[in-house]
Amino acid sequence: MGAAGLFLSFEGVDGSGKTTQLERFAERLRSAGVEPVLAQEPGGTRIGKEIRALLLDSKNTDLRPIPELLMYFASRAQNIAEVIRPALEAGRIVVADRFTDATAAYQGYGRELGEEVVRRIEAIACEGVEPDCTLWLDIDPSVGVRRALDRAPDDGKDETRFERERLDFYARVRAGYQAIWKAAPERVVRIDASGGIDEIEAAILEAVRPKIAERLGVEL
Repeated sequence: MGAAGLFLSFEGVDGSGKTTQLERFAERLRSAGVEPVLAQEPGGTRIGKEIRALLLDSKNTDLRPIPELLMYFASRAQNIAEVIRPALEAGRIVVADRFTDATAAYQGYGRELGEEVVRRIEAIACEGVEPDCTLWLDIDPSVGVRRALDRAPDDGKDETRFERERLDFYARVRAGYQAIWKAAPERVVRIDASGGIDEIEAAILEAVRPKIAERLGVEL
């Protein structure tokens, strides 16, 4: 994509532990003297946060698959323009909590819109921006979703619309992630997320250390 920086994304079904691991990884970078740019999906910008509220509110049960798909890409395009592309062009490391692979898995497979539809919109919305490396935290969806619902914050903000989907939806999402991993093994790294937090972190560090050293000259 011609950018000077490094772009990493964390992926996985709800409750896979990706956000916890992303935060740990960000702290590891800071300890090594590197301040990462964090990009949330959906969200990450003022416009993105407005879109996120609509997408994740469990009351919005009437939101249809195509509008849902387009809203995700609207948030992403804004995030690329405001946050991700400028950071990469400045030689920064960007760490994203989800990116287009999530849309391919959740809307392409989960909603059964098809991955081809997702990739066609990606070509317009993302303009060639994609992660250099994607860390897919793979876990049994029944375990992950239960975790996600148990940890839902009691702050008046309900972002559990997806966690309330049926398990067959999540089985399709996981199958989507598996298909993406098999199609792009040079970019997507599967991390077994069924183990302990420290064990998962170690696997992530092993996967990304060479890329961090090569691109940024930093040893983790």
